[in-house]
Amino acid sequence: MAAIASINGRQHGAFAAARTTLSSSDTITRDTRFKQILHLHNPTGGPLTLLIDGDGGTSVNAPGLGAVSVASGYSITVPAGEVRVVDLDTINAYTLGVVTLSGAATLVAQLFNF
Repeated sequence: MAAIASINGRQHGAFAAARTTLSSSDTITRDTRFKQILHLHNPTGGPLTLLIDGDGGTSVNAPGLGAVSVASGYSITVPAGEVRVVDLDTINAYTLGVVTLSGAATLVAQLFNF
């Protein structure tokens, strides 16, 4: 299990942005001081499904829906050869506590802080 390092996206001009190839289980650190963007690229010939699961999330109150469980995590499917990007603020309830990325070994990830 590797910790994915975040990249400072508040730099001027072009800058280096290291990529990390995911294993079967990796972690990210959620830092709410920044707008964090997770960039995911699938270099393989088949779809990969990533599960994002913070160990601090159980349920949240959603307007009009009441209590909604977030305990099983948030899945993102990345088709073969494609890219998906997620603003972690939009899935905040799934990223509480220690955040584990699992189920998509060989997916290439970058975590940007803006």
